Amino acid sequence: MGSAEGIQPAPPYHLVDNEATALTMSDIVFIDPVTTGFSRQAPGENPAQFHSVDGDLQSVADFIRLYLTRFDRWASPKFLAGESYGTTRAAGLSQVLLQRGIYLNGITLLSSVLNFATINFAVGNDLPYILFLPTYTATAWYHKKLSGDLAGDLKTAVDEARHFAEGEYAAALMKGDKLSQQETTAVAQHLARLTGLSQQFVEESNLRISMSRFSKELLRDQRRTVGRYDGRLEGIDIDAAGERSEYDPSYAAVLGVYTAMFNRYVRDELDYSSDLPYEILTGRVQPWSYGTAQNRYLNVAEGMREALTQNPAMHVLFGAGYYDLATPFFAAEYTVNHLELDPTLRSHVNIYYCDAGHMLYMKKACLDSFHQAMANLYSTALPTP
Repeated sequence: MGSAEGIQPAPPYHLVDNEATALTMSDIVFIDPVTTGFSRQAPGENPAQFHSVDGDLQSVADFIRLYLTRFDRWASPKFLAGESYGTTRAAGLSQVLLQRGIYLNGITLLSSVLNFATINFAVGNDLPYILFLPTYTATAWYHKKLSGDLAGDLKTAVDEARHFAEGEYAAALMKGDKLSQQETTAVAQHLARLTGLSQQFVEESNLRISMSRFSKELLRDQRRTVGRYDGRLEGIDIDAAGERSEYDPSYAAVLGVYTAMFNRYVRDELDYSSDLPYEILTGRVQPWSYGTAQNRYLNVAEGMREALTQNPAMHVLFGAGYYDLATPFFAAEYTVNHLELDPTLRSHVNIYYCDAGHMLYMKKACLDSFHQAMANLYSTALPTP
């Protein structure tokens, strides 16, 4: 149990009842795909068949179909929930399940990435620089690196970053080398204002600030870094030089807590015993195959659009933290705004925001309010008796 703000507690850790549990509105079936958690392939099976976009979706869809059959739940309402890469899976499953005749009532996508072009800082892809900017602004605001009128209200600062990102900044990056020195200076000044970084650093970065550079640079003068999963948290590297952090302090803050408490929970509360290690964020699924998405950016948003269109009763809730530097909230907005949904269906997709990070439920106020947002999703997406 940590603080109300989600700050890392000291070990040993303790379990407490979750008053915001989704069990108040739904049964929960928790699925560990093959090679994650305690899940392993059957004897004699090659795990590589599951380590791909299509193999993963097909195997999880098979599990869902078998569960519905063996536990007589075909007539039950059906909701999916995924976090981080789990949102990629959940959105992709909406299409795969639809093709199998399994129609969903709703999906919860927490800290989402459906279109990988929005988060991949690759040469030639300017989109992430635009979409990460409002999160840079939020993080700089939290660490008191903004000045003037931006130092007061978080929403005011974020809204200015949104407006600049999708307007002047996007247009400047579109021009590339055609951008004049005068235009470059003007954009660099505005970026410095919104990020808390020096104008010189911004110009030296060719107006393109990657997440790894930002997390190292923002608090360099204090010899601190900021977290990827939660920009509020600070880390300490061996030195203040370099372009990337030595570790992610926001991952270090949760890894030990969640690993210890999950292992205790399944053994003490669920009476499940295994000597297998519970694979948290594992490299054992590598190499990962992107299949038909090879040599392009994976984008499962189109499959979710198909599911929403063919099953117009389905609703989707996105959850986004302002300080999430892994899957930024503006990228979720971009994805939603590019679904090309029919106007009659656009109200079926909503975004919940909170001033927290990737695991926004670590902050007690966000946990409580997100629980209410999920309750609203469930009540809206269920048919009226």
